Amino acid sequence: MKPSVLRLSLLVLVPLLLSLFFLALMPKETAMSTYEVFGVKIEKNPPQSKLTELGVSTWNKWEGGPTKIPWSFKEEETMYLLEGKVRVTVEGSVGSFEIGGGDLVVFPKGMNITWEVIEAVKKHYSLKE
Repeated sequence: MKPSVLRLSLLVLVPLLLSLFFLALMPKETAMSTYEVFGVKIEKNPPQSKLTELGVSTWNKWEGGPTKIPWSFKEEETMYLLEGKVRVTVEGSVGSFEIGGGDLVVFPKGMNITWEVIEAVKKHYSLKE
């Protein structure tokens, strides 16, 4: 093998192998399991201990099929989606985001959104004045 080909091979293979090595060492759960979008707090797949601590199983329940409606939060609402998928567009913001089964979500009081159910939703929710 020519030295120039060998150098080129090493320049390509070494970074690739290092990337694979670091990916293998990364934890399965990323630091992005909790984040905020347009003022909405979202936690992906919170541990059962947190859901139990919050009393999620005692909260009110709501379910609905595909629909698109405007919604205004008169109170802060915390919800835990058991299943389904919703596209949320926040009034005054550009773009939208999706929430779905396994998400713990907090919408602030006074927020106006468009709630578009893409896949039938089942959720528990709690209101806080």
